[in-house]
Amino acid sequence: MLSEKAPISQGRADEASESRPCSGYGSKDVESPPETLAGGNVEHPGLVRKVDFYLLDWDGPDDPSNPRNWSNFKKWRATAIISAFTFISPVSSSMIAPASQQVAEDFGITNSVILAMTTSIFVLAYAFGPLFLGPLSELYGRSRVMQAANMWYLAWNLGCGFARGTTELIIFRLLAGLGGSAPLAIGGGVIGDLFAPEQRGQAIAVFSLAPLLGPVIGPVAGAWIAERSTWRWVFWSTSIVDAAIQVAGLFFLRETYAPVLLERRATTLRNGTDAEQNVEIRTIFQEKQDRRFKAVMRKALIRPFVLFVYEPIIQLLGLYMALVYGLLYLFITTLPDIFQGVYNERIGIAGLNYLALGVGLSGASQINARLLDVIYRKLKDRNGGEGRPEYRLPSMFPGTIMLPIGLFLTGWTARESVHWIVPDIGIALVGAGVILNFQSIQTYVIDSFTLHAASALAAVAFLRSLCGFGFPLFAPVMYNKLGFGTGDSILAAAAILLGCPGPWLFWIYGERIRKASRHASQ
Repeated sequence: MLSEKAPISQGRADEASESRPCSGYGSKDVESPPETLAGGNVEHPGLVRKVDFYLLDWDGPDDPSNPRNWSNFKKWRATAIISAFTFISPVSSSMIAPASQQVAEDFGITNSVILAMTTSIFVLAYAFGPLFLGPLSELYGRSRVMQAANMWYLAWNLGCGFARGTTELIIFRLLAGLGGSAPLAIGGGVIGDLFAPEQRGQAIAVFSLAPLLGPVIGPVAGAWIAERSTWRWVFWSTSIVDAAIQVAGLFFLRETYAPVLLERRATTLRNGTDAEQNVEIRTIFQEKQDRRFKAVMRKALIRPFVLFVYEPIIQLLGLYMALVYGLLYLFITTLPDIFQGVYNERIGIAGLNYLALGVGLSGASQINARLLDVIYRKLKDRNGGEGRPEYRLPSMFPGTIMLPIGLFLTGWTARESVHWIVPDIGIALVGAGVILNFQSIQTYVIDSFTLHAASALAAVAFLRSLCGFGFPLFAPVMYNKLGFGTGDSILAAAAILLGCPGPWLFWIYGERIRKASRHASQ
């Protein structure tokens, strides 16, 4: 139930669920203590009688039904399953890249842009899928939408293995990507549902690592499949793994979204009352909202667009993430040319160099996972116990430096006279820079837009995914004309000019921007 001064919406639910007492007395409407409902057969400690309806909240700060009060085992089990969903989809996005020459030979593709599109079209769907899947998860629950979208992805990804031409393959890849985009939109919301801000860093570190490890593991596995089998097994193998993840999700992934859980409890209470009394029960998330289906659908489905258009935070973070994501996808498309062309490695061996990217991603992620929450708590204590989303930014500072250094090192050492380990070191630095930026930005967005985190992440991901789709299309032409050194130097210059000022600007002006926001938590 609500305290006297607590807001109706969850706004800052991450802290409110811990600090506010569950007492509804003293609200602006006339209230009475919890009592038996009209009909005489249902009683619930979370109910408060208002003038013309009953208001339902959690039973208390320790209500076991509240996902924030789940055991650590249940929380981390849900996090692991969400991360598995988030991992397998990006694997599919990049796994076909090493086998693209086989696809070109089978389907007679001679245009380099069309060939690149068979790989990157999957990422284009990432731009549009979250715009409706994220809001739908705020209507029908995270678990339902996640698993329904994954079944969609599984069906079309399996179909890609049976494609009979270029058009079929591109269309099937696009449709599979729509379903595969769900974890990127919904996963961050699940983390926000389960963990308080000072506990959220490690969970975000695990979750945000998954979509970036996908483009690492995918090409390594795809290279060996291409060398030992047919490109069709790229799709069939990922479908087998995804089916196993889906089974785990069906058994172990429970709903985490508070408004949906309370609505289910309210429905149970309504069904237990005397229907002739027309008892109205609202949850704390409904009291100030129009909950008619059309109104809710209209608000939820346009929310990502509203956030993108009206929220400067979303626009700025979206632009920077778009740059980083686009650079990453453009960069990794050059790695086969470096190690097969310059170092004359076999396709399977050349694919192993993607592991350098994985070392940078996972190494920096594990270090940052241990620092995110520690730094947040220390800065929060210095601020009189009041947390701010800006306390997630410190790890961006080294990230913005490591990214351009890695690009310079890889581009200018990719020569036969230089040992292959040197460009691999540059690749690892690129991975470290990318993951540090991603983890900071994702936790910042979740802390700022807790209740609507899925919609906010969808809005941030829109430009990011467009760049992830578009950048690789011009990579072959650019590097053929400029070479690896000049080409990577251009990318590094963009990362310096647009990236390095970012964390400083958000550290100084972030709170001011959020206070002018319509949706960010105050």
